[in-house]
Amino acid sequence: MGFLGMIGLLLLWSCSADDGTLAPGAPAPAETDTAATVSSFSYLALGDSYTIGTGLAASSGRFPVQLRDRLNAAQEFEGGTVQIIAQNGWTTGQLINALDQSDKNSDFDLVSLLIGVNNQFQNRPEDEYAEEFQILTEKALVLAGNEPDRVFILSIPDYGVTPFASNLNAETVAAEIDAFNAINSVIAAEYGISYFDITEISRAVAGDPGMLAPDNLHPSAEQYGLWVDSFYQQVKLKLHD
Repeated sequence: MGFLGMIGLLLLWSCSADDGTLAPGAPAPAETDTAATVSSFSYLALGDSYTIGTGLAASSGRFPVQLRDRLNAAQEFEGGTVQIIAQNGWTTGQLINALDQSDKNSDFDLVSLLIGVNNQFQNRPEDEYAEEFQILTEKALVLAGNEPDRVFILSIPDYGVTPFASNLNAETVAAEIDAFNAINSVIAAEYGISYFDITEISRAVAGDPGMLAPDNLHPSAEQYGLWVDSFYQQVKLKLHD
């Protein structure tokens, strides 16, 4: 789109993190207790700046950590962990390269995938995105033990509504984001993977400064919380399957 300066800013942050394991809680209930069994879980989040929470002062605000914490606070779960493979500015091709070099085992209880905004921003071809997103979907499945019910895909947020993108044509950005989301939603359906549309949330909160990080581009912890609200129950059910 000709705005190379913005690409530089999108590349400022990077992260590949493991947020560790929470302290163990109370022992398992006695056999006569009818409460649900407490269990641990492992969660791997794959993506870019929207996964690592670029622009947030504390990593606890990013959506994978918020999801982990909410699941840990539920009666059924405790001691869940989250690991993140993501960097600011990553395209699908760069995430593929990172996974090819990763030593992660294929035993995660949950795997999420959110990637594509940088493909769109860098004006990369849609057919390239489709091919590489399919590769990433297959890699996510392997990491989840080839169980589609353990994987979920998130749509790409619309950054065109943010103050940072005020010099861009918001309608053009929206149309291009929708085109990329049409691709990843079709691939999710083809593999029988849950697909959560958080794009409309990013658009609905436009104009509310509390919904953005200080960089006026990425979501705030509050907006990430709305994302988690929208799919928490469905993800929670995945851990019962």
